[in-house]
Amino acid sequence: MNIIETQDIAKRYVMGSEVIEALKSITIAVKKGEYVAFMGPSGSGKSTLMNIVGCLDTPTSGRYVLNGQDVSNMSENELAEVRNKEIGFVFQTFNLLPRQTSLENVALPLIYAGFNKADRTEKAMLALKNVGLDNRAGHRPNELSGGQRQRVAVARALVNDPSILLADEPTGNLDTKTSYEIMDLFDQIHSKGNTVIMVTHEEDIAEYAHRIIRLRDGLIETDRANENIRKARSLMQGVGEQ
Repeated sequence: MNIIETQDIAKRYVMGSEVIEALKSITIAVKKGEYVAFMGPSGSGKSTLMNIVGCLDTPTSGRYVLNGQDVSNMSENELAEVRNKEIGFVFQTFNLLPRQTSLENVALPLIYAGFNKADRTEKAMLALKNVGLDNRAGHRPNELSGGQRQRVAVARALVNDPSILLADEPTGNLDTKTSYEIMDLFDQIHSKGNTVIMVTHEEDIAEYAHRIIRLRDGLIETDRANENIRKARSLMQGVGEQ
């Protein structure tokens, strides 16, 4: 079953007298449970595609069906509802609220989803436990390392049991060792049946995905299965981790 289907989607921005075609004609299908990387140089359209797939933006033309629902022409409010239910986001800059604890940050999406406080706390603690950080539930972001902050962000992204985990340059602010640890976590998330889509410009990080879609100038350059999937665990052994 396809969880994502796009048909000839394009995105144009008008800047004064200039029209910028960020995406020209993108047709892709992603099955439930796939692990996909969007790659491409700066200006290739990968971030624009990510924003449309994540319901942060709508295409200028074309059709986008997410989990059986046509979201191409939805209003802002309708998109927000779909986002909260269907998609978990992980960003390069973590996007954690600095004055909130790890637990409060993870529980945030559950407030919008209408859960009561007891259920929010229980679900958020379980999400933190699943990323190995239940012992840091009371810590604020400035009391955590970069890797721990990204784990909190991953827990927040997964707390609502979304259909898709979208990660935008998830290791962009992390050192090599911590990057491998986060990719190991993504492996575990994918192995549990989650659909994972990430945007990255780093070849070694893209190699963890099972399928790599490369964009250039708003078009798909290549779309191939990754025959040399890198496993974080094997790499981590080389940096003193098991």
